[in-house]
Amino acid sequence: MDKIVVKGGRALHGEVQASGAKNAALPILASSLLADGQSTYRNVPDLVDVATMLKVLRTMGCGAERLTESRKDVCEITVGPGITPEAPYDLVKTMRASVLVLGPLVARYGRARVSMPGGCAIGARPIDQHLKGLKALGADITLTEGYVEARAERLHGATVNFDLITVTGTENVMMAAVLAQGRTVLENCAREPEVEELARVLVKMGARIEGAGTSVITIDGVDRLNPVEHAILPDRIEAGTLLVAAAISGGDVLVKHAVPEHMEAVVLKLREAGCTVTTENGGVRCRAPETLRPVDVTTTEHPGFPTDMQAQLMVLLSVAHGTSVISEHIFENRFMHVAELHRMGADITIQGPTAVVKGVRKLSGAPVMATDLRASASLILAGLRAEGRTDVQRVYHLDRGYERLELKLRGLGADIQRMKA
Repeated sequence: MDKIVVKGGRALHGEVQASGAKNAALPILASSLLADGQSTYRNVPDLVDVATMLKVLRTMGCGAERLTESRKDVCEITVGPGITPEAPYDLVKTMRASVLVLGPLVARYGRARVSMPGGCAIGARPIDQHLKGLKALGADITLTEGYVEARAERLHGATVNFDLITVTGTENVMMAAVLAQGRTVLENCAREPEVEELARVLVKMGARIEGAGTSVITIDGVDRLNPVEHAILPDRIEAGTLLVAAAISGGDVLVKHAVPEHMEAVVLKLREAGCTVTTENGGVRCRAPETLRPVDVTTTEHPGFPTDMQAQLMVLLSVAHGTSVISEHIFENRFMHVAELHRMGADITIQGPTAVVKGVRKLSGAPVMATDLRASASLILAGLRAEGRTDVQRVYHLDRGYERLELKLRGLGADIQRMKA
């Protein structure tokens, strides 16, 4: 098992490129099941979660490979006869996004058997809205021995009003609806850029979709789709993390390929904290202020402040001059990194879904343990600022969602390396 060792005190400077978005790549890879033939995807991040999705597809009988000779960011998915529409527990338990094959399978093959999902330990994330949507489209759903089994001769269009906003639920039901007979209207949809990106890919495949990126999506079903070639959009969460790295280290960093329209809430909070954030040279640049200011923030669905940036912003505010208040309204168990930040000298008090962050003059390096994906990144960011050495254990969480983050930070001047724990 690896750990990441950071020696703090170096301001980061230079340029770094954002990788492809994990949360766009996973549903797009799953959407390959909707068409026979070979689909080719570029700018696919080299992550554990992506490798897991490729394994899920191979287990079902697809060809699913990452090119290793010419371009390692290219994945080819080949769908032919003989698909087994089942996603087993051993794979799905490690990544909840595996459930995204459910909609394509029941729409295309009339049946699916998918294990109930696992993933990060950041609170309950049920799939009831996925199942509600599929039932509305005519699927017969049963839960047996930890598996979801769905069957339908052919799905039919319907109106689905999600009880709560769900990104993967919106994506799963949208993928099912593209092959349903008639018109489907999805209401109270997630508006994340990754949902828009999936719709963009489905339209390139021949689907008829309007309204993606708004709260109401309309899909007119078609009889068949075609394979596609597509480049995955840049990862807004990785880009935001790198901007925070510049801010907390007292540096000046340009994140190339970052899309500012996808990061408006994060950019706004960085500016409130005193950072100078500009759009230039095909990316987003962050220059740290002499003194960081406190900021209040509430996580919410896009276009609000993303929960996936909460831990990173908290670390930044832990060294701001004053008191900040962070309210977490997406997941009920996403403050687990606070105990580790306490070990480094942070002054943070948890009051239910709210964290009160009193800025301190300095953080001190310490051995810490990552509890989930974004917490891993936040502890590395703390290490960039801390005096002395910080050892971040259990970085397998990090590798699920960040492509060689330590190498990117080292390229900007950080004293950071990966070692055997």
